[in-house]
Amino acid sequence: MSVLRPDTLRPARGARHRRKRVGRGYGSGHGTYSTKGLKGQKSRSGGPPRPGFEGGQTPLSKRLPFQRGTRAAGTNMTGGGPRPEWNEVNIGQLAQFPAGAEVTPGVLREKGLIGRGPVKVLGQGTLDRALVVRAQAFSESARTRIEAAGGKAEVIARAGRTR
Repeated sequence: MSVLRPDTLRPARGARHRRKRVGRGYGSGHGTYSTKGLKGQKSRSGGPPRPGFEGGQTPLSKRLPFQRGTRAAGTNMTGGGPRPEWNEVNIGQLAQFPAGAEVTPGVLREKGLIGRGPVKVLGQGTLDRALVVRAQAFSESARTRIEAAGGKAEVIARAGRTR
């Protein structure tokens, strides 16, 4: 066996093939019909029909009923677009703010507690200080616990919403 060097490397036997040149005469072996066989739709220019074509029969995509607003698609039935991705914050996470602080979506974003989108405050955890919490939505338990600690829960409008 020869020494293995970059200048002695070759592709494995049978790994490389000549390009098939069709329509170059009888002698080439690929003349006349150019490997397409005789007649028929697949032998003609324009090629085979598009995916989903069923030879003129009504395709499956048109035979099935039209569906809109399915839960899997993430839209609501009125066609209002995708459901918003809510950022959920538990009141236990609000305990890191000092008493009397004003907690808004902007402040929560700066602290890294939420990303983009509307904020909903949930009631898991305990809160032992009075805070003014402003968010797009509150669960009933979160609202009662914030007010029981002497704070205020204020609902603010969602960005981009007029109603």
